[in-house]
Amino acid sequence: MPGLGPTKRVGVFFMGDASHRSFAGFRAGLADAGLAEGRDVQLETRFTTRFEELPRLASELVATRPDAIAVIGAVALFALRTVSGDIPIVFTVVLDPVATGLVPDAARPGGHVTGVTNFDPAQARAQIALLKQVVPGLSRLAILGDADVPDALGKAATAAAAADGVTAHLALLRDPAGLDEAFAGFRAAGAQALLVLEVPFCNIHGRGIVERAVAARLPHLLFRDGARHRPMLAYGTPLGAAARRSASLVARILSGTPPGAIATETVAAPELLANPAVAREVGVDLPPGILASASLATAF
Repeated sequence: MPGLGPTKRVGVFFMGDASHRSFAGFRAGLADAGLAEGRDVQLETRFTTRFEELPRLASELVATRPDAIAVIGAVALFALRTVSGDIPIVFTVVLDPVATGLVPDAARPGGHVTGVTNFDPAQARAQIALLKQVVPGLSRLAILGDADVPDALGKAATAAAAADGVTAHLALLRDPAGLDEAFAGFRAAGAQALLVLEVPFCNIHGRGIVERAVAARLPHLLFRDGARHRPMLAYGTPLGAAARRSASLVARILSGTPPGAIATETVAAPELLANPAVAREVGVDLPPGILASASLATAF
């Protein structure tokens, strides 16, 4: 989309770092939209892995007066909304944007916020079904999430477990120092498998989570982008795919379309990745059905 006139400044804000797949996805999406960095857009980035830094970084980013801000993750969006004024915001989140109050209406969001989600209400049920293939008779499931974000995913996973006759033990953390206590709680609850939610805490500390799951010989499944932590299984739609799509919404805003007139979008393209070697470390063999439908460890 050349011909926007003077180079536009686009903010990018999320919990993570520049190596994260979501940032790469967003940059690829700008290219898809015909926007060249340095010619059409200049990126103003603010990244952090520390929740307490979000308010300061949000204020810093707003002070640069970008033409639009791309926000990845609801926790970063909540920090930004309090200081953004009328700057257009395009989010990429894993939550239902209407149910969690990000926008009042998916088709007509109004205001200055719109975006893309990879939220799939059927995902938790599918993840539990995969774990039940690995652990026949699964009846007690550990679920690990983030205490600093809305608990929509935790509630969805707990409800999905109950619907499948599985008792869930949910732990929400904000400090990695709590991981050992959480795993002790899982052990005390007799957990037979672990589901790790797609939330900032688990994304940032995923490697430590996987190491503890392997040490505890606990079969486990992470969200798709958690595959970089080399778990036994990873399943879901990559957040980077949603971030890539969000760049097209940013392009429309830069061309003059009000964000409130742009419907929010959902990207659902789930992928399954499997690591048989890790499965053997935790004492299970991945069933043929999973191996036949999954990309193997060499792909992540």
